Amino acid sequence: MSETEEPRTTAETLAARVQALEAKVRALEDQVDIMQLVAQYGPAVDSGSGEAAAALWTDDGVFDAIPHLRMRGRDDIVGMVHGAGHQSVVHNGCGHVLTVPHIAVDGDRATGRSHALHLRWDADAGRFWVFQVSANTWRWERTPQGWRIAERINANLDGTAAPREMLAPPTHRPEEE
Repeated sequence: MSETEEPRTTAETLAARVQALEAKVRALEDQVDIMQLVAQYGPAVDSGSGEAAAALWTDDGVFDAIPHLRMRGRDDIVGMVHGAGHQSVVHNGCGHVLTVPHIAVDGDRATGRSHALHLRWDADAGRFWVFQVSANTWRWERTPQGWRIAERINANLDGTAAPREMLAPPTHRPEEE
């Protein structure tokens, strides 16, 4: 403490500690809320609940399933889940399993990356097999209803560079070298 600074009172010290704890709790709540949001996707689409899946996105949210389909807005997501292609996969047995994302929160916005596995039932073999493993990048926004997905980009890890680069830590992006 310098000669011009006055010592903190016990109340000021306690108030500063409470404020720091509140910030930490909010950061932890944000992380958990976003993880819970991501965890709801697989069960929603595997149960054929298009409205529940779409409700995870903002009204104008984007889901880009490269190279198959780019959905913009909740109606597109409902349409995909209720569509013949997805319903056929669901009725033949499938599971969409998303890993816990890495999340970076910045105020009311957050970004992240994760993997997704698409498993399919093989009735003849009596087991599931991995149909697809993909890289995912995410943008989330805090809304009056809580955190929602603003954008999800899902690209098959097919050996090409672009999907691998999606998984690179933010501080090391190969395209910036």
